[in-house]
Amino acid sequence: MTEKRKERKRFKTRWKLVVAYDGTDYSGWQVQPERRTIQQTLADAIQSVTGERVLPQGSGRTDAGVHAFGQVASIGLYADIPEDNLLRALNRILPGSIRVMEARPMHPKFHARGKVLSKTYIYRIFLRRPKADMTERICPPERARYLWDCPLRLDVEAMQAAAQIVAGEHDFTSFAAFDPDRSARIAKQDENGPDNIRTIFRSEWVRANDELTYTVSGNGFLHHMVRNLVGTFVAVGEGRFSVDDVKEILAAKDRGRAGATAPPQGLALLEVIYDETPSRHGAQP
Repeated sequence: MTEKRKERKRFKTRWKLVVAYDGTDYSGWQVQPERRTIQQTLADAIQSVTGERVLPQGSGRTDAGVHAFGQVASIGLYADIPEDNLLRALNRILPGSIRVMEARPMHPKFHARGKVLSKTYIYRIFLRRPKADMTERICPPERARYLWDCPLRLDVEAMQAAAQIVAGEHDFTSFAAFDPDRSARIAKQDENGPDNIRTIFRSEWVRANDELTYTVSGNGFLHHMVRNLVGTFVAVGEGRFSVDDVKEILAAKDRGRAGATAPPQGLALLEVIYDETPSRHGAQP
């Protein structure tokens, strides 16, 4: 029996944690040497509560400055602790910028990266000039941490038309930043290289007063994919790209053809939906 399998068997309880955080002051989700991260801070809190050193496995890695309302993490614990007690204890120790919104026991094979049906992200933009004839508005500091304070005059209808183009199943290479960790993993598993095909279920912009929000749901996302989509749609909104250009960019499978990467602070992971039916064929990867 491998060490990995021994580790799985020894856990008394498998837990699902739903985590919300303000990512402004963190270097993203993933543990990094000499940097403050969400994953490390959560691991430290779990150790303080249970005495066990475990590394929470997230549904995905959010970048520095990116937020979450519904990040999901999985952990395995020996500790026999009621879920309400674990929830309260963690939130007493964690900084105010991180909150565990839900903690519940799961089937032994649950893993935050396994059997994901969909993820939903939102991206928020502050419009300094919601209408052409308006005096430029000022973004209040309490909102500035959570959206892109965008000085551009944007054609929202054109952005919405562009957003519809990416709905469905496509190869999103044109909107994917290079991810060395993923490339290294794939190189060990698949000599054909990365598969950048994803299915987008929802892609739409909604404007409310001085705020413009992009909501996108899909079965998975590539590195910087949402921010690169937003940057491209904003280029459409300011007239640098046409709606038809987005079709060509998508078909080109060339990151150099798409727009710039939008700033991180406007992005938040909203929700992760799972097929929570236990597998008959072993633990989730």
